[in-house]
Amino acid sequence: MGFKMGIVGLPNVGKSTLFNALTKTAAAQAANFPFCTIEPNVGDVAVPDARLDKLASIAGSKQIIPTRMTFVDIAGLVKGASKGEGLGNQFLANIRECDAIAHVLRCFEDDDITHVEGRVDPVEDAATIETELMLADLESIEKRLANLTRKLKGGDKDAAQQVRLLEAAQKVLEDGKPARTVAVDADDAKAWRLLQLLTTKPVLYVCNVEETSAGSGNSLSARVAEMAAAEGNSSVVISARIEEEISQLDADEAEMFLGEMGLDEPGLDRLIRAGYALLHLQTYFTVGPKEARAWTIKAGTSAPQAAGVIHGDFERGFIRAETIAYDDFVTLGGEQPAKEAGKMRAEGKTYTVKDGDVLHFLFNT
Repeated sequence: MGFKMGIVGLPNVGKSTLFNALTKTAAAQAANFPFCTIEPNVGDVAVPDARLDKLASIAGSKQIIPTRMTFVDIAGLVKGASKGEGLGNQFLANIRECDAIAHVLRCFEDDDITHVEGRVDPVEDAATIETELMLADLESIEKRLANLTRKLKGGDKDAAQQVRLLEAAQKVLEDGKPARTVAVDADDAKAWRLLQLLTTKPVLYVCNVEETSAGSGNSLSARVAEMAAAEGNSSVVISARIEEEISQLDADEAEMFLGEMGLDEPGLDRLIRAGYALLHLQTYFTVGPKEARAWTIKAGTSAPQAAGVIHGDFERGFIRAETIAYDDFVTLGGEQPAKEAGKMRAEGKTYTVKDGDVLHFLFNT
């Protein structure tokens, strides 16, 4: 299991440059004019995790298979997109299919790059996009409520639940707040997700700064961080230009380049970790001579559910999970030494998988 994150923002904020860096391709044309991205570009990228390399080294694994994430480069939205301005509703539909939104904000000054609004203000840019998504949600809700009226008269329980949830979302949206601010009970969680409202998507603000501010950010990114904290969202600082340069280098060259720039790691690593945290994701590993592999699960996933990520038969026939914590596997030098030291545990159906667990599943066929 991975997840799909849509890269959104106003035109000319660095979305396509960031996408190029993420996918290590030039598939998304980066150009200094609005709407250079006509169709959404989709790229699968490996999730960097030094733990996987360490496990593979200890186990002598012939193949290393990281878990993956999908990024979608969605064309620049503009004020009025909810009413069809710019490229409008076509791209609102692309956002609807994503699990989360990476909202790229321009946090740099550059007279050579046009800003669609004629000014550089990332907080206002964020408000512009959020407003368009809220207006699109309101329009969608009004249409759905009208269509549900007939079902409601017929006593349809699902229709009654949908109406109740849509009206709750409508109320907060009319108050100028996104739908994710609605408090949803556990019993309504599945129905709420199926509504696929745009403003229920979790948001990560990506502050695209000039190269010299890649490490510590600048006054503009500081304003975004303050806004994100007030909303209960998160933000990450990145220089899309630096990341695009790094993506074209080999590992040794990239490490040298980062050192020259005074950076500990690529900004993309921070972005991916922030995306994981945003969706409450974590990783477990399967390790052997043939391969070392990372698997993505939601935090709180049970052992049988984690097994099901590999194959449905593993979940249906689950017996137990032989479990070694990552630190024990590394410190003791592998599966057999960990087993001899009593650090391999047999966990049953009620076990909640921890981030970094090294697992071997036993199941009935």
